[in-house]
Amino acid sequence: MRRAVFLDRDGLINCKAAEHDYVKCWSEFSFLPDVPDAIAMLNLAGYLVLIITNQRGIARGLMSAADLQRIHEKMCEELQLRGAHIDGIYVCPHDIGQCHCRKPDIGLFLQAERDFPIDKAGSWMVGDSDSDVNAGNNYGVKTIQTTKLLEAVERILEEAR
Repeated sequence: MRRAVFLDRDGLINCKAAEHDYVKCWSEFSFLPDVPDAIAMLNLAGYLVLIITNQRGIARGLMSAADLQRIHEKMCEELQLRGAHIDGIYVCPHDIGQCHCRKPDIGLFLQAERDFPIDKAGSWMVGDSDSDVNAGNNYGVKTIQTTKLLEAVERILEEAR
């Protein structure tokens, strides 16, 4: 069993798009401050780092799954260059009410659990929204609501000591 930190993407890892818009291509993606360093700290501490993200822009036809894949590939390449890595990315491409994977439901967590043996007692969900916190609570992990990943990681590592 491994401890994991589940991370929301937009608003925690990268700057959010304007209201009712989405990050649809790499040129619209920009890391928030200290994100690569924070992820590298989790990697060094032995945590799985898993992204759990709702991407409704696909359901709305504003971007394709391939567009999202390219964004995530480039994001992972940039993180690798900065000494950090993501262990898995889990995406809900559906609109509201169409599935059980969209946060605050736990379908994406259950997908991750099929790929990795998760120690829920030692794991966290970090995100910027109520839906992120509710999803983490629904799954049974500790939660932090913030837009500052480095501060959350410092808290997680301090509590682990």
